[in-house]
Amino acid sequence: MSTQVTPSAQTLPARYYTDPQLYREELERFYFGMWICAGRSQEIAKPGDYFLRLVGDESIIVTRDAGGAPRAFYNVCRHRGTRIVTQPAGSFAGRIQCGYHGWSYGLDGRLMGAPHMEDAGFCREEYPLNKVHVEEWEGHVFINLRPAAEPLARQLADLPGKFLPWRMHELKLHKRIVYDVPANWKLIVLNYNECLHCPVLHETLNRLTNYLGADNETPQPTYVGGAMGFKGAAQTMSLDGKRRRDYLPGLGEEERQKVCYYAIYPNFLLSLHPDYMMTHTLWPRAVNRTEVVCEWHFHPAEMAKPDFEANDAIDFWDLTNREDWGISALSQLGIQSRAYKPGPYSPRESLLHAFDEMVLRKEREG
Repeated sequence: MSTQVTPSAQTLPARYYTDPQLYREELERFYFGMWICAGRSQEIAKPGDYFLRLVGDESIIVTRDAGGAPRAFYNVCRHRGTRIVTQPAGSFAGRIQCGYHGWSYGLDGRLMGAPHMEDAGFCREEYPLNKVHVEEWEGHVFINLRPAAEPLARQLADLPGKFLPWRMHELKLHKRIVYDVPANWKLIVLNYNECLHCPVLHETLNRLTNYLGADNETPQPTYVGGAMGFKGAAQTMSLDGKRRRDYLPGLGEEERQKVCYYAIYPNFLLSLHPDYMMTHTLWPRAVNRTEVVCEWHFHPAEMAKPDFEANDAIDFWDLTNREDWGISALSQLGIQSRAYKPGPYSPRESLLHAFDEMVLRKEREG
């Protein structure tokens, strides 16, 4: 993958953001062909806890079995294909039962009960729930819908070692906001990976960080990202830049002076701050619409303090998010115009160009 922006580098043609057929092909390549971040281990803390994720039109059950192992299954009964689970999250009472004819499954997916099938020469072992690959990394739950999936570690590459100081598995969810963004999912990835728009769009953010000070690393086949330091007296990304929480306990002096922003393809935007973690997961709903789940995670020792404060960070990023989603929607509208033609990338937009190259490479491979 190229790491430089050549003078001829341009944005992608409009069809990559507007063509419904290409959108469906990209869903297959990226969301059904790669590991995607589904949520946090905290959401399935105990055996039987579960949550649902909608990947394209596929509903996926993510749960934990009696032995504590994460499990994921298509939300489809093996009897007559009925969708089994309807509530977005909850806890199974030992079994997963279909509400149509009562077929029930163990937390490991095995068919346990099939009423009225006794005289049909029926073999229960042949009808487990259709499984989905699932793995955990530092408290993040990833799923892969490919029948034969490579280990998650291969897709993560060197990131596990890079982020060890943040001890992400220790952090707990405090706040979730779900946004409905009228833009193609790739436009949100592009927006996340550059700050040239920050002086124009993000007045509050621009007071806290130098928009030209990004320390980006060489783009990799499965991720891009880098770090940005603080401006002036700012110590974290909040409404006023003041840090109202202790530093995360595993961080050294270097990590305390920056925020790491990484896009882990295809759907996980990971933002690691000195005192908290913010995550975005992207869920395409149409060629021009994306559901974005944004979550703020803090250390439980901080959350237990009577004077724990989080709104300074949440309100700051909610403001910034809404500014980003608004401009992403305008990008979508402009690209849909018959007047749109690919435009030139600047030398400071190398991460965006690398992302586009990855999209094109996946298309060629597909």
